[in-house]
Amino acid sequence: MKATAMAHPIQGLVKYHGMRDDIERLPYHDSISVCTAPSHTRTTVEFSMDYDEDTYVVDGEELEGRAAERVDAVVEKARDMSDAAHTVYPVRLESENSFPTNVGLGSSSSGFAAAAMALAEAADLDADRPTVSTIARVGSASAARAVTGAFSQLNTGLNDEDCRSERLPSNLHEDLKIVVGLVPYHKETEDAHNEAEDSHMFQARNAHIHSQIAEMRDALRNDEFEDAFELAEHDSLSLAATTMTGPEGWVYWQPATLAIFNRVRELREEEDIPVYFSTDTGASVYVNTTEEHAEFVEEEIADCGVSTTIWDVGGPARLLDEDEHLF
Repeated sequence: MKATAMAHPIQGLVKYHGMRDDIERLPYHDSISVCTAPSHTRTTVEFSMDYDEDTYVVDGEELEGRAAERVDAVVEKARDMSDAAHTVYPVRLESENSFPTNVGLGSSSSGFAAAAMALAEAADLDADRPTVSTIARVGSASAARAVTGAFSQLNTGLNDEDCRSERLPSNLHEDLKIVVGLVPYHKETEDAHNEAEDSHMFQARNAHIHSQIAEMRDALRNDEFEDAFELAEHDSLSLAATTMTGPEGWVYWQPATLAIFNRVRELREEEDIPVYFSTDTGASVYVNTTEEHAEFVEEEIADCGVSTTIWDVGGPARLLDEDEHLF
């Protein structure tokens, strides 16, 4: 009845934008990401008749409104998939993040992935990770990829059998280092997804995204660092173009974001360093480079006036031992 799980957040490489079904959170097209570590979310869930109602707590604050509704969706999906009698009891879910949230670093992906993994165990589902990814998906489509970890692809589809995450083979994790330039600017990713179709750039993005997916899969399979992360950089610009041309004109980038972009291009063009920027729907920047250059690149990014850290590739969501329960 009680379980704890940990998951790593994702950096989108070929990102999804917009949903054809905002209840099941079915995206219009496939997406590919890489998990980042040691950043993580740890989540404990317990079904118990001792509780009066379902309760969700994240980083010490009880969720309300839309945030609680999204967790409700994941909990109910796990309940619907389970035959265990105890899932009718109220559930308590507590979650803690090891990194800043709502700044474009994928906290919803690790949050819902850890929740789904813990719920599947507490509900006695005996499910593999692709199946657990369908539970996480109804909270955040990106969370599906955080369940399977490392380099993963969420396949589009109209049902759980098709719209689930798969792990992609690649050895790029051995040399990839991710310098994070933290730009603490709050954003609302869900709002941007909801209005994606209203951008005149939306159909143009959808028209080329399938070739981007094929090229990214090939680059990852063949361990082609430059090809993979040049694609990720261009996809970040494509996503931003669609986001900025929606009805609300969302502009997430801040002056520090653009300063990092410029410095990355200078390092690549003037000093021949393999380094590429990437952003999701936020102002913070992932700077992808190799282990040989990571420390130097971090110093250069820090000179842009932002806090920095170096992350590695994270694995799949996993269960933790009882002594790591949050309550």
